Amino acid sequence: MTDRLSNTYNSTVGGAKQTVGNTVGSEQLASSGAQQKAQADAKQSAADAQTHAQGVGNNIKGAAQKVVGGATNDNSMEARGHGNSALGDVQRN
Repeated sequence: MTDRLSNTYNSTVGGAKQTVGNTVGSEQLASSGAQQKAQADAKQSAADAQTHAQGVGNNIKGAAQKVVGGATNDNSMEARGHGNSALGDVQRN
């Protein structure tokens, strides 16, 4: 299971446990669910930040490759630059 899928699963299950616990008056179940959801949400936020940072890095790398490729008439490097820029845009969004 991917980390993103695992985080989504644990967040959903934790939220459900919290809701059921609150509904039936079980503080232990509600607390356990809230903790599971919070941990999953924190892990997902950290993973999102890491992916965003990788995207910024790929944008910078792509921009440099495009400039150097254009200046040296290296079409292959310039094309790699466009590819890295596009990858960075996807990762950042």
